[in-house]
Amino acid sequence: MKPFEPVPFRSLPQLPRRPHDYLTLPAKDVDVPVGAETVRIRYREIGEGPALTLVHGLMTSAYSFRYVATPLAEAGYRVLVPDLPGAGESGALRGPHSAPRLAEALAGFLDATDARGERVVGNSMGGYVAMRLALDDPDAMNRLVNVHSPVLPIPRLRALHLALTPGVARSVLGRVVSLSPERWVHRNVHYRDETLKSREEARIYAAPLKTESGRAAFASWLGDGLDPADLRRFVQDLEQTERFPVPLQLIYARTDPMVPPEMGHALERLVPDAEMVWLDESSHFAHVDTPGEFLDAALPFLEG
Repeated sequence: MKPFEPVPFRSLPQLPRRPHDYLTLPAKDVDVPVGAETVRIRYREIGEGPALTLVHGLMTSAYSFRYVATPLAEAGYRVLVPDLPGAGESGALRGPHSAPRLAEALAGFLDATDARGERVVGNSMGGYVAMRLALDDPDAMNRLVNVHSPVLPIPRLRALHLALTPGVARSVLGRVVSLSPERWVHRNVHYRDETLKSREEARIYAAPLKTESGRAAFASWLGDGLDPADLRRFVQDLEQTERFPVPLQLIYARTDPMVPPEMGHALERLVPDAEMVWLDESSHFAHVDTPGEFLDAALPFLEG
């Protein structure tokens, strides 16, 4: 198959062709404050040692780290994998799911699980949220790996934000998604090797989209989480920061249809002291497409 060549939904196997043990990991809940409200966060935990928190991105959940959670634990870490508010099995926020509020939720999670001041890995929007938190609260973590996050308010994101202002457009999106949440997820999550997809993955990612509150949270992630104004402030903060507050590694794929690789080049310029790793045959889900290459890059950095 060609890179990123779609596989029909009807052809998906029930279980992923690459086995994993993620769903056997113990699941726990913790309540964290976000502004004036409290949200329940579901997470899985494995291993002993220094805490290492893995933060997923848009339209996925903690399940996206299914191939690397156990290897990271075997490397000597207490691995924590939360579903962010509005995703997976966690509760949704009543207010907007903006990057600053998701960063606040992440900070609360780190505090509640005794993971403050330890290592963090963030993928896609999770990497953006983790970098936002590091800028706002440098003591929240001591090392950060950002795997292919957005950074620039490119025209596509500006158009998406305008199209999804609260109101009719979000209701329409909710109705469209509700017609077939699993097929929606299948069409909008992209791997370099699409044969890695399964009905299991589609079912897990689609679960919150089967409820009205979950669809509203998803629309907020799209419209508020990638707010161009927040992205512009993020870029300005990076430009005004002499040195990023914590050691930072950037892992980007050279090709990806979801988050353009130009985002990685932009962060190279904005954070020249970061360690940059480019993967030739991966995607912005490097921990799914190429977990071996991801671990080879991230583990030496995490060990410091």
